[in-house]
Formats: sequence, C-alpha cells, structure tokens
Amino acid sequence: MRALLQVENVSAGYGEAVVLTDISLAINAGETLALLGRNGTGKTTLINTLAGATRQHAGRITLSGVALHTLKAHERAAAGIGWVPQERNIFKSLTVHENLTAVARAGHWTPERVYDMFPRLAERKTNMGTQLSGGEQQMLALGRALVLNPKLLLLDEPLEGLAPIIVEELLAAIARITRDEGMSAIIVEQHPQAILKISHTAVVLDHGTVVHASRADELLKQPERLDKLLGVAR
Repeated sequence: MRALLQVENVSAGYGEAVVLTDISLAINAGETLALLGRNGTGKTTLINTLAGATRQHAGRITLSGVALHTLKAHERAAAGIGWVPQERNIFKSLTVHENLTAVARAGHWTPERVYDMFPRLAERKTNMGTQLSGGEQQMLALGRALVLNPKLLLLDEPLEGLAPIIVEELLAAIARITRDEGMSAIIVEQHPQAILKISHTAVVLDHGTVVHASRADELLKQPERLDKLLGVAR
C-alpha cells in the first residue's frame, strides 16, 4: 500500500541553520503518528517543514503522490495539508463563524459539524477571536483546519497550557476525528501517554534526527524506554 505521506531524507531549518537532518518517515491513510521528543529536538520544525514554513535543504516530501516540497505553504493547504500551529493563527478580528466560513472547502467537514463537536463554539458564533479563552481558540483553530477538508492534519502541541477539563475535551475530539472518522494526523505533544493511546505509530526525534520509530502501542507498553527516549528521570 502506498503511503499517504512520504518524507524521504529531508534536511531543513531556518535560513542557513539546519535543524533537521536526513529525516525519513511515512504515514498511511487513516493513521495517526505521535511525534515525540524533548524540547528543542526539531518536532515543531518538522511540522513547519511539512506545512512549508521553513527552508528545506534536501530530500522529498510527497502527499498522495504530489511533491509537496516543490509547493508554497498556501499550495500545500490546497493539496491537502491542515495545519494547526502552536500559535493557533485564528483571525482574531473575525467572529467564530467568520473564521470557519472564510476558509471552508466543500466536503465532509462543515462549520455545522465543527459546532456539533465543539458546542462551546456554537454558543460563541458571533464572538470575536479576541473574546475566546485559550481553549476555545484551540478548538477554533482545529475547526478551521477541519473545514479545509484536508487529507492530513498537523497538530503542534494542541493541549499546551490548557486546563485539564479542556484537555480532556480536545483529546476526545482528536480521537473522534482520527480513530472514529479516519482522518490522518501527525501530533506533536508533551503528554506522550495521552497521545500514544490514540495513535497508530510513534516517532521520536533527538537533535533533529529520528532515533526511534515503532507502533504506538508497543512504545506505550515500555514506559522505561519511553522515559529514556524523552530524557525523563524516574
């Protein structure tokens, strides 16, 4: 079976600075990949590289056979990339509903389906982005990516800095989107156990290179190995 996303020997960074070296990985349609590693190991740079926001020095990236590495960021979105960066990047001067309808493309995910998944957003349709809490902004950022009806979601630390009750709500939503509805995703997260439980595969980065790749459930069953890979002291 041909992989949905194929990353082959990619090196990338910012300007002349190379952060990632010889990265190779693949993800099949309907699968979720947990991208793990300590802070500063290149996880966000890899997500940004897939989205077209870094300088790529070498390698190939293909999505459904389309050469992403030759495309600009907005062209990658049109090719099927749905990106939720750490900064969320919602339109703060637009209402919740305007944020969703401004970027929506025809397909399975509509603003109405986003409201069904996040009733909080339905209650705040006419609120400006500046009037939302951090958790609500993250829900809106995820909803904006979904209404693009992408082939692949890129989620960069979607749970960072959120209250536990919001973390639970977002985790349930991500599980529904990926496990139940078959959306492919790459998720960067500092809560490895939570993400590994809803992922199919796992990749760990260190110093900008892949140091581990396996099934997510296998890594979840090896907590001591996971702690060692992430530099966590017991």
